[in-house]
Amino acid sequence: MTNFKKLQSEIQQYDVEREKLIKKSRDVLKLSKQAIYAVHRGDNANSLVQQMQTEMKALETIAKHSPMMLSEGSYKIAAQEFVEALLYHSFVKTGTLTDIEVPAEYFVLGLADLPGELVRKAVFLAGKGEIEKVIQIKDAIDLIYGELLKFDFRDNEIRRKVDAVKYDLRKMEDLVLDLKLKGR
Repeated sequence: MTNFKKLQSEIQQYDVEREKLIKKSRDVLKLSKQAIYAVHRGDNANSLVQQMQTEMKALETIAKHSPMMLSEGSYKIAAQEFVEALLYHSFVKTGTLTDIEVPAEYFVLGLADLPGELVRKAVFLAGKGEIEKVIQIKDAIDLIYGELLKFDFRDNEIRRKVDAVKYDLRKMEDLVLDLKLKGR
């Protein structure tokens, strides 16, 4: 005979853990957005990044309670925003992209979102006349796009984001050309 009480208990426990996951995902998402905004403003985002990393570790602890948790939408969104924020902070601070321990799909999704933030930064830098940094950003986006093209993505969401990277690269190429034509 099926043990319905046990099934009910397991489902209720999953729901409790899922609610914790959703709340912690919101915390990671909020801190990630704040970190990106702080980096755009030129503020010191180190403390936000540290908080974000602490919250992400707590989120991963919750997610490990069940394999299904890793495919929850709230976890996926938080993880990719976390990756985007860490990569953006790293790039602006050091000029390089850092490795981040998250599922590969979520890393790629966050990486594919990064060029949008880099384009915003480049436009700001162009306005300040920092052309070498603009070119460095264009080169980074070109590298990201070139690496992403080596993958065979079956997921529509990832393919759409890779297409967005292509358009971001085109924007950067146009910006650099415009700056060169204006003699900057």
